[in-house]
Amino acid sequence: MEVNAIAKYIRVSPQKARLVANLIKGKKVSDALSVLDFTSKASCPYISKLIHSAVASAEKREGIDIDTLFVKNIYVNAGPMLKRFRPASMGRGVRIRKRTSHITVILDEA
Repeated sequence: MEVNAIAKYIRVSPQKARLVANLIKGKKVSDALSVLDFTSKASCPYISKLIHSAVASAEKREGIDIDTLFVKNIYVNAGPMLKRFRPASMGRGVRIRKRTSHITVILDEA
């Protein structure tokens, strides 16, 4: 039985969040959380919080054993960009694109 959780508009670039997402894909939830605790990337706290949210959703459903949950799929999509300008040489303005991510975690029973 699948359980999913979605976090939207996370202020981490999708490319950097995918690096962390690929580390935990296919692992048990306890193993994935321990990997996230010892990985020093900016997206780790967001993904860890999202997995805790999915586990909490699984606790509310009947018939799901929480100890057997694993990360079936996790994917990161690009959200909207915040566009800012920064001064550059010779009076120019350079566009800064602050990227956001939508992260989806799907947990399943083994």
